[in-house]
Amino acid sequence: MATEQKIRTKNKDVYLRVKKGHFATMHSHTNYFIDVTTQKMRLSEAKAVAEELVSNYTTSTIIDTILCIDGMEVVGTCIASFLTADHYLNMNAHQTIYVISPEFISGGQMMFRDNLVPMISGKNVLVLAASVTTGKSALAAIDAVRYYGGIVAGIAAIFATVDECDGHPVCSVFDPNDLGDYESYKPHKCPFCQNGEKIEAIVNSFGYSALA
Repeated sequence: MATEQKIRTKNKDVYLRVKKGHFATMHSHTNYFIDVTTQKMRLSEAKAVAEELVSNYTTSTIIDTILCIDGMEVVGTCIASFLTADHYLNMNAHQTIYVISPEFISGGQMMFRDNLVPMISGKNVLVLAASVTTGKSALAAIDAVRYYGGIVAGIAAIFATVDECDGHPVCSVFDPNDLGDYESYKPHKCPFCQNGEKIEAIVNSFGYSALA
């Protein structure tokens, strides 16, 4: 089993846990497992991540709704709290921000029930993900926001390998520069597989499942 490493930032409550090896996601093979579990689930870390991300949206971006994917509701709630705080200089002070999550149907498409549609339609929506690597989940979220009549205000993530997705800026706390040798491959072009190296684990936004 791969050894966990911790990458720290200037904020003592924000660091990235990673494992190096050969991992398979739904859309790619990578040489790192990016573990964001505690950043999503532990309030102190979620708040610290939100504080890192919120500076990108305080003075120039109107956000009415935060669409959380990958289980990012706690971070999303913290971002909304910062953006609506009386003492915060931002475009959303004294206003309410909706924090919502999608349902998924076949093919990975996102849908929203009728009672949630008014929280998207005509609203400026920030897409919040745990990670943006291949961009497929973020693109699905962008498509859903547009379908339901919303306006994409931006994309935010804990870790991202791209700085834009479908023309929208992607802001993240960490990127491949923090890892140095991070690589992601399409499954049929994975050099580890071509060299006969076994996949160590199946990974996704829920976590890590080692293969025997």
